[in-house]
Amino acid sequence: MREYVLVFLVAAAVTYLLTVIAREIALRTGAVARVRDRDVHDEPIPYLGGLAMLGGLVAAYLVARELPFLSASGAFVFRDAGIVLIAGALICAVGVLDDLFELDALTKLGGQVLAAGFLIAFGVQFYFFPTTDGTVFSLDPAQGALLTGFVVVATVNAVNFVDGLDGLAAGVVGIGALAFFAFCYQLTVANNAPRATTAALLAVALAGACAGFLPHNFNPARLFMGDSGSMLIGLVLSASAVTLTGQFAGADISQGASGGQASLLPTLLPLLLPISILVIPLLDLVLAVVRRTRAGRSPFAPDKQHLHHRLLEIGHSQRRAVFIMWLWAALVAFGTVLASLYTGAWVLVVLLVATAATAGLTFFLPRVHRPAGVKDPV
Repeated sequence: MREYVLVFLVAAAVTYLLTVIAREIALRTGAVARVRDRDVHDEPIPYLGGLAMLGGLVAAYLVARELPFLSASGAFVFRDAGIVLIAGALICAVGVLDDLFELDALTKLGGQVLAAGFLIAFGVQFYFFPTTDGTVFSLDPAQGALLTGFVVVATVNAVNFVDGLDGLAAGVVGIGALAFFAFCYQLTVANNAPRATTAALLAVALAGACAGFLPHNFNPARLFMGDSGSMLIGLVLSASAVTLTGQFAGADISQGASGGQASLLPTLLPLLLPISILVIPLLDLVLAVVRRTRAGRSPFAPDKQHLHHRLLEIGHSQRRAVFIMWLWAALVAFGTVLASLYTGAWVLVVLLVATAATAGLTFFLPRVHRPAGVKDPV
């Protein structure tokens, strides 16, 4: 655990320091977010925060290779992590081009598919799902490739869609990465397996990179991650979940920390975890596509009706809206991990209390802070 903490701190520190350089590069190259009708910022903000986050991830990876415990875990851990970082660099480059030249949606989608294809070509993909009787349901290469490509591209776009308020995407993904790290680590403890896994390494490094970026990105933001950052962190998070099935036996993944089967659909756990961790941005993505299609517009046409925009409409400030979204992300991510690893009535009680508290803050906090004489928004 101490080495994982060090990896987190290295990723956070390097990202924090490189953000200053990334901001200077963005200003010199003109990679600046102009003020548009759908935006909530009222002055141009530099992009290219993804470059700093990529630097933090690479630094954490290089340091991890030199740490005694992690370096002795086997080459496969760093091989898969290296492939994920190369794919991340590829999709980050596409994002940089978009931050500079505003690529069209299909070109960006092509870059996302190319990065996902790189992962698949080098063996980072789904291989099987555990079943309730301890056996596994194996996927043939084509099925595994299609499923992996779908999960990676969907997660990348979900993170990209939710990146609409200062600190929102970095916080949501950072929380999700911490939750997934907790799951990976506890899974090794429960099964008396080696603590070093690619999934845990990538998740803790990603959480560190998000933590290092947040001081520059929280409202009022001095730098945006841009598509270079949102697509990068979406790919790393989804790819870390994909690597889990390649390094654990099916029976191990379906074994809960309490000694029995996990209570939350253990047969689909490797697939459900990355989706559940990002259920808030994924829900936002689905609602946006339905909303725009029903209006006769392109699913990729931007608007100002995302979930975070609606929080602003009911009376939350930008900072409070981001905090509320973080709370929901933490509830879903850590709640899924908790229900996946443990059983018992106490799990349900904890989840119900946490849900009630989060809902209360979401819908009643604006009334507490609303000035006297101001009516509820219609």
